[in-house]
Amino acid sequence: MGEMVTFASNGSTAEGYLALPPGGDGSPGSGPGIILIQEWWGLVGHITHVADRFAHAGFVTLAPDLYHGVRTSEPDDAGRLLMGLAMDTAAKDIDGAAAYLSGHEAVSGVPIGAVGFCMGGSLALWSATVAENVQAAVGFYPGLPWERMSPDWPSYDGKWAMIHCSEQDGTSAAPGIRAAVAAITGAGGSAETFDYPGTKHAFFNDDRPEVYDAAAAALAFDRTVEFLHSRLG
Repeated sequence: MGEMVTFASNGSTAEGYLALPPGGDGSPGSGPGIILIQEWWGLVGHITHVADRFAHAGFVTLAPDLYHGVRTSEPDDAGRLLMGLAMDTAAKDIDGAAAYLSGHEAVSGVPIGAVGFCMGGSLALWSATVAENVQAAVGFYPGLPWERMSPDWPSYDGKWAMIHCSEQDGTSAAPGIRAAVAAITGAGGSAETFDYPGTKHAFFNDDRPEVYDAAAAALAFDRTVEFLHSRLG
């Protein structure tokens, strides 16, 4: 189990859920740091559970609360929260989360990773253009149009990205995915995509049985863990 923490965010503060890897003697351990970015529902139980999973996989995991205390289970409310998300504030919170992890005593190195789902999938890929120390990013079915973020793609030079694509969203052939891959590789970064046949959007979310795909979710999680350890240590 993790805990809520407060970190600096451009002269103000933000909160997030921090989960630490287990140590050999039962005390908290150490490992590479990753930012875990929420879906449009907010910092809900599913996200804190996923943060715990990444911690057990060896990562110091911080899930920033980009809605600052607001969360919902209603799609209409989630849509309004997403539309109301100020990208400049989200960028400051993501950058603050990266700085917090880089300075945390349990984090084993300076490079940070980012993982996100749907809205958070786009923001995770964007985070490598927002925070200099985010070196590896993983987006699960990224769902925001890039125009909302105006990513500084050239800053991906020497960085790595992985994108998990659902069939319902058009797979890796979808225009938004192709645009991101072209921009990242064109900047000198590396981008790999994986398609999951027969899957729906949000196939990783086991709180939503109507879309959850256990086999695809397990495979995507394993690929993500292997990718992040290979890039971050």
